[in-house]
Amino acid sequence: MRLRGEWGRVLVQEDGQQYDCLTYRRLYLPPRHPDDLIRPGLFQYNFDAFGLKIAMLSFHGKYARVTGTTKALEIHLMRRIQLRGGEIFRNFKELSRVVQEIDKQVIQEQQQENGTEESEGHGWQSPAQPSIGEFGAAALEEQPVLFGLPSSDQNYPRTCRMCFYGVDTLTVTFRGFTFTRRLPGVFILFDEDHFGFIWLEVSYFFLFGRVQHTFQNVEAPSPQAFLEMLKNIQSMP
Repeated sequence: MRLRGEWGRVLVQEDGQQYDCLTYRRLYLPPRHPDDLIRPGLFQYNFDAFGLKIAMLSFHGKYARVTGTTKALEIHLMRRIQLRGGEIFRNFKELSRVVQEIDKQVIQEQQQENGTEESEGHGWQSPAQPSIGEFGAAALEEQPVLFGLPSSDQNYPRTCRMCFYGVDTLTVTFRGFTFTRRLPGVFILFDEDHFGFIWLEVSYFFLFGRVQHTFQNVEAPSPQAFLEMLKNIQSMP
């Protein structure tokens, strides 16, 4: 959903057909822990020219990941953004300022780590390790606040519970060329079955809804097998 006001640049024009025939040898669902922010699993979202797409939400200690064939969204659960009663969403300049400040801190910290294993990929921590315990309980206890966007498309939840800083890495292969872009933004938790992400730089909003189908025999044999599957999803052409 593109937001009104600052219209931003178009990242991709066409065509989504290159992703239509992707198949997976084996799909594992994320392991679940009682302290997770919400139940992990498969979510669907709409990406304009690419149509309806599927991504996987999983939790990895201090981070959560949303993994798909074109995106790798990393949510920093230790970097919560205060909702201020929903006022923050009515002032995108202030929201952008807050995110930019956090983003600078994150980049500086990663540079200081100077190529250590942690800085190479925070979100690849084993999902068998519990998430930050207070977040799961806090999400249930948090009082919803009003949520609104400057968009003509009104098909999104009207209240939200929590927000966090996140970074979306978008990778698109088009006519033999691969484009990668880093887009910091805001992860928005609406309820158990919905979350969103705002690309602030290009004024774009994604709404993710849980896939409600029941799957059988999808437990990973080991945490390492699940992580390997996530990496394989992202490495697909």
